[in-house]
Amino acid sequence: MLLRISGITILTDPTFVHRHEAVPLGYGLHTTRLTDPAVEIEDLPPIDLVLLSHLHGDHFDLVAEERLPRSVPIITTPQSARDLREMGFEGAVGLQTWDSVTLTQGQRHLRITSCPGQHGPGLVDRALPDVMGSVIEFGSGDRPRRMYISGDTLLVDDLEEIPRRYPHIDVAVFHLGGTRVMGVLVTMDADQGVEAVRLIDAGTSIPVHYDDYDVNTSSLEEFLSAADATGLRERIHALCRGESFSLTTGPGGAAHPI
Repeated sequence: MLLRISGITILTDPTFVHRHEAVPLGYGLHTTRLTDPAVEIEDLPPIDLVLLSHLHGDHFDLVAEERLPRSVPIITTPQSARDLREMGFEGAVGLQTWDSVTLTQGQRHLRITSCPGQHGPGLVDRALPDVMGSVIEFGSGDRPRRMYISGDTLLVDDLEEIPRRYPHIDVAVFHLGGTRVMGVLVTMDADQGVEAVRLIDAGTSIPVHYDDYDVNTSSLEEFLSAADATGLRERIHALCRGESFSLTTGPGGAAHPI
C-alpha cells in the first residue's frame, strides 16, 4: 500500500515482482505471484518511510531489495531490522511490541506503534519471521485518527489487547487470504478475518493480500460472504488494485491506501 498521511508518504510491505514470478519463503520454499503490482517501483512518488510487517519474500521482494534507496527509513520488527541492515539498509529500525516512533513534517505529526502478531500456530511460528501489526495515529484535536494494519498474523489471543489500548480505530487493513505453507495456515482465512474485523471494531475495514500469491487459499469472495452472514459487510470496503480510499482529517490531512 501507498499511504499519504499528514504530508508523509509511507510504503508498506513493498513487492514489485510481476505475475508468474516466484519469491522465496525460506527453507527452499517459493511462492509464485498471481497478479501484477498496481504501481511499478520507478513510478512511486518520493518515499519518506517504509513500514514493513516482516521480512518475507512476498512482503519485501528482490526488486525492493535491489532498487529501494539504501537510505530510506524502514520501521519493522527487531529481527527484520537486523537482517535489513545486513543488506545495507542502515535506516532500518526495529520496534518491540507496543514501542512507538513519532515522525514530524512541519507542524504535523504521526505516530506508529508496533502491535502483536503471530505468523504461525504453535511451534510452526518459531520457523517463521517475527511479524508485527501497527497502529498509525495522526491528525489533531482531542482524539487522533487511527489506522490499524494487521500484517501477516493469525487470529491469536494477543490481538485482543489492541482494541483495549485503541478503542477508536477509523480504518483497519487486514492481511487475509488464508495462506497455507505445506498445509499449515499462516495468515487469516475468511472466518478468522471476519472475527478480526469484529474484534478491532474499526469504522471501515479494508482487506488486502488475499490473492497475490499461489499460497493464498481463501478468496475475497469467501471473506465478503462470511462478513455478510455475520452482519459486518457494510463496514468493509474492498479495493481493487490502483484504487484509493480517503479518510479526511481536516485541511491537508488524508490517508490513501492503494
